[in-house]
Amino acid sequence: MNRTDLSSFRNDDYRPGPVVKRVAWYLVSLVFFQSYLFPFSGPKAILLRLFGARVGKGLVIKPSVRIKYPWFLDIGDHVWIGEGVWIDNLVQVRIGSHVCISQEAMLLTGNHDYKRSTFDLTAAPITLERGVWAGARSLLLPGAVCENHAVISAGAVFSGRAEAYGIYRGNPAVKVKTRVIE
Repeated sequence: MNRTDLSSFRNDDYRPGPVVKRVAWYLVSLVFFQSYLFPFSGPKAILLRLFGARVGKGLVIKPSVRIKYPWFLDIGDHVWIGEGVWIDNLVQVRIGSHVCISQEAMLLTGNHDYKRSTFDLTAAPITLERGVWAGARSLLLPGAVCENHAVISAGAVFSGRAEAYGIYRGNPAVKVKTRVIE
């Protein structure tokens, strides 16, 4: 029987960006994003752009938000990102216009290949199309695609493709009804 051997884990082929850029972002993130001492969204949008994110107009980003690498982030217009959100974007995350990501939601683009003894890193992008709502404490897994106006309910664990206007609930999240917007 094979066993996991983490001493053999190698991540050499994953290159998220220059070390100096990553360290600079880490420090900026600690002071301006992860803290409750800087609640202003406008300057945060500017900082994200300076670090390579594409950010539309009208971003609302609350305190205590963690973003792994802004250079892998694309945010549309009038997006709301709630307190305690964790965007662990080892690869691209695309957030369409008029998306709401509620408190403590997590977008995780990375995972490990549990079938390999070396526990190799795997990653897949996440896409939230226009009008999506990721509820409080929802968890979106690598490769998740949420089509226009889909809802991932509070506490749901979602992977795969959410159809447009679908409302998904549970662990694993399944479609429970269709969203009607009046």
